[in-house]
Order: sequence, then structure tokens, then C-alpha cells
Amino acid sequence: MARKKPIELFMPPNMLKAKVGGGHGGPDLAAMERAEQALTKLQSAFADWMAEDVRALTDVRAHYARTQEDGARNALLRTAHDIKGQAATFHYPLIARVAASLSRLIDELPQGAPVPPTLVDAHVDAILVIHKNKLQHADDKTALALCAALDARVTEVLAAPAGK
Repeated sequence: MARKKPIELFMPPNMLKAKVGGGHGGPDLAAMERAEQALTKLQSAFADWMAEDVRALTDVRAHYARTQEDGARNALLRTAHDIKGQAATFHYPLIARVAASLSRLIDELPQGAPVPPTLVDAHVDAILVIHKNKLQHADDKTALALCAALDARVTEVLAAPAGK
């Protein structure tokens, strides 16, 4: 019978534990409290930041509507993508969802293919309404129905054969 070699275990250091708790048995609660206080202070600026993002989106939409240039399309995509990433942090999950739908539309259409202006407008207008009415909870039935309709329309456009 063959002799088995002893098993040797290697336990790498737990770097995450060391980073959150300094390696002394738990998270640094004082650091977590400071972080929460900093976030609370920033929340007052969230409304202003969201308003700036919405204003930027309306500006790039207007520019794209006028020019239909690739640069304007890319700016529209970047702005929608930025809003998608930041809106939930700013307590606007429905805006994040609409911006995700708009980003998907622009990103998945072939470069050079026009992005349907009425569908862009519908997304931007939805974001404007959600922001204006301060719909900061993801349970508003009307807004959810609007999000679902926009998602469905984007899926239709992306599924359509090129040129139609």
C-alpha cells in the first residue's frame, strides 16, 4: 500500500479583517461611525448633484438631437451611464433604472445607427418627471410601469433588424 503524504495547510493572512478591524477582533466601530457621519453630511448635497446631472442630460440630449454626431451620441451615453451609477446613491433608484435603459439603448445599437430621438426623449422626460416629483422610492407603481414600458421599447428597438 502506498504511503500517504501528510497534508500541509497554508492559511494566508486575512488582510480584509486586518483592514476593517485592525486584526483585533472586529470592525473599527468609530471609523464606521465617522463614515456614516460623513455620508450624512454629503446627503444634503445629493439633491444639488442630481439636479446638475439631470441638467447635463437635457443638454447632451439637445445637442444630440441637433447634430446626431458620434461625439454627441457618446456624450449622451456617458451622461446616462454616469447617472445610472450615481442616482441610487443620491436616493433616486428609479432614475438609475431609466438611465440604465437609456444607456443600454445607446450602447447596444451599432455605432453610426441613429438612436431613436423619441425614445431618447421619453427616457430623458421620465428622468425629469421622477426628479421633479422627488420619487425617491422604487415602489411608485406609475413610475415602475413607465420603467417597464421603456425597457420593453428598448428591447423591441434592439431586436429589430438593422435598417428598420
